[in-house]
Amino acid sequence: MLNKSIAFTPQTFILVGIPGLEAEHLKISIPFCLMYVIIFLGNGTILHVIRVDQTLHQPMYFFLAMLASAELGVTTCTLPTVLGIFLFGINEISFEACLLQMFFMHSFTMIESAVLLAMSVDRFIAIYNPLRYTAILTLPRITCTGVAIGLKTLGLMLPLPLLLRRLPFCGHNALSHSYCLHSDLIKLPCGNTRPKSILGLFIVIFTFGVDSMLIVVSYVLILRTVLRIASREGQCKALNTCVSHICAVLAYYIPVISLSVLHRFMHPVPPLLQVMMANAYLLFPPVVNPLVYSVKTKEIRRAIARVLSRKRDRS
Repeated sequence: MLNKSIAFTPQTFILVGIPGLEAEHLKISIPFCLMYVIIFLGNGTILHVIRVDQTLHQPMYFFLAMLASAELGVTTCTLPTVLGIFLFGINEISFEACLLQMFFMHSFTMIESAVLLAMSVDRFIAIYNPLRYTAILTLPRITCTGVAIGLKTLGLMLPLPLLLRRLPFCGHNALSHSYCLHSDLIKLPCGNTRPKSILGLFIVIFTFGVDSMLIVVSYVLILRTVLRIASREGQCKALNTCVSHICAVLAYYIPVISLSVLHRFMHPVPPLLQVMMANAYLLFPPVVNPLVYSVKTKEIRRAIARVLSRKRDRS
């Protein structure tokens, strides 16, 4: 039975930068700052060209705008603590701010996962029934999909910070990353945290597990449809429309799955490996996706060129 006299709610949590390289944090902050600039410029450019260019007002690009918004959300809610550690040596975060950061970061990553699933369905419809593509994926249906993703995420994530607030802590407040993760926080309370840990695992399986499985099913159906196309040129053209999305899926799920496996099944975890995987989970997808879509999607490239030419003409 827990001794309630030693149970407390910590005022702050201790975050970490890169273990063993604390003296080099200022130098390490340079590539982090560059990646943050790329993330904001890349995803911001994607959002801007989709908003202003009428030719991109299509289902595929509306989903891409949702993905870019979610990636900006993840970046925005973790940037203050990450750069605070590397630039200013601020490694403390208040209890309430930590729970809030955890809630928003996990919420935005869940939204990313769900949007990637929606984009795989979008690619299947575009290949399976191209003549009715825009008739099936209308703006109201896309809007309803976005609202449903938001409500599902809110319903799954809201219990986690509320339950963590009620758990007793017994002198432990040091975290393993530069930002707050549920899988990290759930290790600190004393007493029986197994039900809360199982709830967290259920949410991971119900979101990332189910979404990834359905994405695989979507691509099996896409391949079956593509193989029915008579000409090799038609097959290549159909598959080429999926390349950017496949890259986005791999960029997202490989760090997510690796970090989840690391936290739950590898003990003890080398601190340096843990931190590097967490930073890859945080930064890799939002850096890679705008670059991939800008390079591989000619409509995005042309839209960016049109926007830039208009700005030059005005100047």
